[in-house]
Amino acid sequence: MPYPSPPRIPSGPRRRTLLASAAGAALLAGCTSGAGSGGDDSSATERAHAQAAADSATLLGRYDAVLTAFPDLAERLRPLRTEVAAHAAAFREGTTPTATPSGSPSASPTPVPVPATSKDALASLAAAERALADRRAKALLDVPGESARLLAATAAAGAAHAYLLTTGAVK
Repeated sequence: MPYPSPPRIPSGPRRRTLLASAAGAALLAGCTSGAGSGGDDSSATERAHAQAAADSATLLGRYDAVLTAFPDLAERLRPLRTEVAAHAAAFREGTTPTATPSGSPSASPTPVPVPATSKDALASLAAAERALADRRAKALLDVPGESARLLAATAAAGAAHAYLLTTGAVK
């Protein structure tokens, strides 16, 4: 019975080490490129936060309109509305007071008409959540680090809300 040859010890770094080093360098470069680059990134971030806060406020107004028209949906919609309000607050934290004036109503200036049936109202909310999630997913490509993570998290939450609104699984 022949014995297997002894394992060959490669000279130099291993392939896994090189790949891990390259991936780590790419991650570090991606994380640090936005932090040290001046005011352009911060103004883009502030604009993205102001837009996201306004979008969340508009969506909050839609929830309020549906809840006013269909109070029997309150138990189903209250948890989602609470999360949308938290999203609006999270985005307002990163903006200047002039971006979202205090004392302004949380709803959009022109009220959105509520569909005639509760089923259509839920479908309308789901469509609004889905559209907002899509816009946020696109916007996160233009902002650095923590702002991109916040946009990604709220986009994912919006997609989950749309799913819950269409399946009837909200409790």
